[in-house]
Amino acid sequence: MKTAENETRTGLLCSVAAYTIWGLFPLYWPLLEPAGAGEILAHRMVWSLATVLVVLTVTKRWDWIRPLLRQPKRLGMIALGAGLISVNWGVYIWGVNSGHVVETSMGYFFNPLVSIAFGVLVLRERLRSLQWVAVGVGAAAVVFMAVAYGKPPWIALTLAISFSTYGLVKKKVGLGGLESMAAETAVQFLPALGFLLFLGGSGGSTYASEGTGHALLLMGTGAITALPLICFGIAAVRLPLSVMGMVQYLAPVFQFALGLLVFHESMPAERWAGFALIWLALALLTWDALRTARTARVALRAARRKAAANVHTEITDATQATETPEATAQGR
Repeated sequence: MKTAENETRTGLLCSVAAYTIWGLFPLYWPLLEPAGAGEILAHRMVWSLATVLVVLTVTKRWDWIRPLLRQPKRLGMIALGAGLISVNWGVYIWGVNSGHVVETSMGYFFNPLVSIAFGVLVLRERLRSLQWVAVGVGAAAVVFMAVAYGKPPWIALTLAISFSTYGLVKKKVGLGGLESMAAETAVQFLPALGFLLFLGGSGGSTYASEGTGHALLLMGTGAITALPLICFGIAAVRLPLSVMGMVQYLAPVFQFALGLLVFHESMPAERWAGFALIWLALALLTWDALRTARTARVALRAARRKAAANVHTEITDATQATETPEATAQGR
């Protein structure tokens, strides 16, 4: 029992650590200025590959490469995933360093709703009633903010759509977190390195011109990308999906709080109303998930009791069948 409790505790701590780090990313990207979003993105790709290669070397996890190289379709899906996560990273970095931290948080609040919509449209999944209501409320939030601001919240939508699509692609590829990151950053590496060399040759790079601290911070983009992913991988095998689904809201909550309290972004009434609709949709999703999980647990316990009762009955019948001839013989 203690081992199971320790595993659960470890999983919970790692999940909180992963989503907290992701939620605090907006504090890191401004430290990399005057580097632009493109240069930061390229460094993140290059140093992420370097970091994950070190981790794979230490853990000796190389046996997945050869089978993967013999599967062109999976390689194509990995390339597609690399493109999607590049868009996601680039828009996120640009959004944070351009003063749109609150809207980037909105993107990750939107993400569960977009994932559910993709499940219906792409995977032909069936939604429960509350899920339909939640998706409808989320769509109403997008329409409301588009009307209120005269344009849709494109940063939030781009982040949500790119990350949800990336999730679908990863599901089809079927690689673990570190392995998937290694494969995707390997695809990103040459274009990113080429861009950095071009910047250096044209005098547009800040890597060598802004001091050692700046260079180390750019190199650190690899570590801060890999660390939460490692924590997430540890948590994912130790916690139920319902718990992970609850903890995932930590990241956008932290981002939203940073946008308000640290970066002092404006929050007019229209934006508060839009967020209120999104939070209502997420509350409905959470309630539905908890209710469904509880129903499943009750059904599982009932099935176990029924199975145990059937086994007991079978054992009793077998015992009686064995004892009856013996009793008859004793009577004779």
